[in-house]
Amino acid sequence: FSPLENGPHMHINLKKILQPVPNMWMLYIATAAAFLLDQASKAFVLLGLNLAQLGQIEVVPPYLNFRMAWNYGMNFGLFAQDSPMTRWILIAVAMAIIGFVVIWIRCEHPRKIVILAAGLLIGGALGNVIDRALHGAVVDFLNMSCCGINNPYAFNIADVEIFIGAVGMAIFGDQKNAT
Repeated sequence: FSPLENGPHMHINLKKILQPVPNMWMLYIATAAAFLLDQASKAFVLLGLNLAQLGQIEVVPPYLNFRMAWNYGMNFGLFAQDSPMTRWILIAVAMAIIGFVVIWIRCEHPRKIVILAAGLLIGGALGNVIDRALHGAVVDFLNMSCCGINNPYAFNIADVEIFIGAVGMAIFGDQKNAT
């Protein structure tokens, strides 16, 4: 997408999208690794530690606790309505973002670090999509507090991957060079 180079409207160049992308294998590996790490951590706390029934496990209090939270919305519980419509809308939004990122990579051929960041973002997003599809909500379980501040929110590995991926793409994304 190059809206400034070709006028104010974005366009998709199908020829460019279909061209081989250097280092595209890195996107696939980073995506798979991020996805598997997220899903393994969720399986561990749900099945291995039985966190859904226990509710909370103090790991290194107050710095790190496992606190079970079914997130029906987005970050900090935004749009947290336990309805099938919200669930499928959030899945569709996540899949659209994933599609946009893949198309952007295919068009822009960014540097390796951007491809890795995109893989983290995509893998984390897919992990949360699978949660919504299987459980109807995202499995959140990490809770961190420090320095007298009691954090009431829980998050998961996918959220960390999405955040790091988005920040990495924002910082390094406009520097082209697929080496």
